[in-house]
Amino acid sequence: MSTTSDAQVTDTAAWVVNPTGPLTGDVTVRGSKNAVTKHLVAAMLGGTPSTVANVPDIGDVEITCSMLSSLGCVVERSDNQITVDPSSLNSSRVPIRFSGMNRIPILMIGPLLHAVGEAFVPLVGGDDIGSRPVDFHVDALTKMGAQITITDEGLEAKATRLKGAHIELPYPSVGATETVLMSAVLAEGRTVLDGAAMEPEIIELALFLQRMGARIEMRPNRRYIIDGVDSLTGATHKLKGDRIEAFSYLVAGLITGGQVTVHGCSQDRLVTAISTLHGMGAQFEITDSSISVWADQLTPAAVETDTHPGFMTDWQSPMVALFTQCDGLSVMYETVYENRFTYVPALNQMGAKIEMYTTALGSIDSRFVGSSTPCSVIVHGKSELIGSDVVVPDIRGGFAYVLAAAAAKGTTTITGTHHLDRGYNRPIENFVELGLDIRRTTVPLR
Repeated sequence: MSTTSDAQVTDTAAWVVNPTGPLTGDVTVRGSKNAVTKHLVAAMLGGTPSTVANVPDIGDVEITCSMLSSLGCVVERSDNQITVDPSSLNSSRVPIRFSGMNRIPILMIGPLLHAVGEAFVPLVGGDDIGSRPVDFHVDALTKMGAQITITDEGLEAKATRLKGAHIELPYPSVGATETVLMSAVLAEGRTVLDGAAMEPEIIELALFLQRMGARIEMRPNRRYIIDGVDSLTGATHKLKGDRIEAFSYLVAGLITGGQVTVHGCSQDRLVTAISTLHGMGAQFEITDSSISVWADQLTPAAVETDTHPGFMTDWQSPMVALFTQCDGLSVMYETVYENRFTYVPALNQMGAKIEMYTTALGSIDSRFVGSSTPCSVIVHGKSELIGSDVVVPDIRGGFAYVLAAAAAKGTTTITGTHHLDRGYNRPIENFVELGLDIRRTTVPLR
C-alpha cells in the first residue's frame, strides 16, 4: 500500500474520457490566451494602473501575474479581470525560477529597459512545437540601442534610452512584432516596422497601447509606424474572444456528429476557419453573438497553415483530428512551426491512419521543407478510433486528443494535462456542459 508521500511522487494528473455520442450545447469563450498575457506585460508601460477584463482562467495568466509581482508590480484579480499597477516596479530581473515556463519573459525586456534601464529575463519556454528563436527579438532591440548579452541562464540587456529605428522582420513573427511595439512606444524618435505580424491579437495589443497614449499607425503591407512618446497612462480593455478555443469547440460538435454553439468570439476572428469548414460541407448559423455549426456529412479537404489571414497554425491539430472522421484523403501542410505534428503518433495509436512527410504538400513556401521534421500529413478517413492511453505533447495537440477521445470507442486516459490547463479556460467544465463524460483523476507515472 502506497503512503501519501509515495503517491505524490509516483502519481500524475490525468483526464479520463468516456465517449457519450454527439456533443451538443453552448460554450462561452473568454479572452484570447495569445492576447491576455501580452496586455498584462503592456500594463508595465503605464504610469498609472491598467485593467484587463474578460480574462481566461488559465495557467499562463497565473505565471505572468507571478512574474509581474516578482518585479514589484501590484497585481489584483477579481472575477475575470486583472488590474496591474506598475508604479512600485522595483526590480529589473525576472527570477530564474520562471525559466522555460512560457514565452512571456522576453516581451518584458522593452518595458524593463524603459522603467529601469536594464533587464534580465530567463530562457524562454512554452510548447515544444519547433524552434522559436529569440534572434528576431535581439536584433530588433539591438537596432534600437540595447546592449544584449545571451548567457546560459537568459538575456541581459542595458540601455540608457531606446531609440527609434527601421526594423524589417525576416518573417512576420508574432512575438517579435510584440517586442517592437512595446519597445518603440516609449523610444526616442520614430520606429518603422516592416514585415510585421497582423494577427487579430496583435491589432488588439496595438489598440490597447494606443489607448494608453501611444502613437501607432498601421499601414498596408505589414508596416507599423510608431512615434515614441515620453510617457503612457494606464488603460482599461475587455479582451476579445479566443478564436483558437472557439474553433476547437466547434470541431468538438462536428467530430462527434453533434452541434456546438460558441458565444463570445465574433465571426470576423474566424473567417478563414468558417470558410474552410463550409467547403467541407458544414452548415452554420451565425449571429452577432454566437456561431453554431453542424454537418450531415463532411468531405475531405486540403489545408495549409499560414500567418493571418491564412488558416491559423493553432487550428491545425483539431482539424487533423476532424479529418480522421471524413471519408477520403485529407491533407494538412504546416508552414508556421516545424515540429507541430508531434501529436500524430498518438492519434495513429488510437486507430487513425495518418502518414507524415517532409515534402511540401501545398503551395506556400515553407522555411522547413527539406528538414528531417515532417511538414505535411495525409489523413486516410474515415477511421474507427479506439480509446487509448496518451500523453499530451503540447497545448493544441492535447486538445486534439480530447476531440479524438470524444469520437472514439472506449475509454481514453490523457496525461500531461497541465498543458491544457495552461492554455484553455475551464475545459473540463465546458466539455461536461456539452455532454461529454470527462473527469480529472490521477494515474501512476509511466
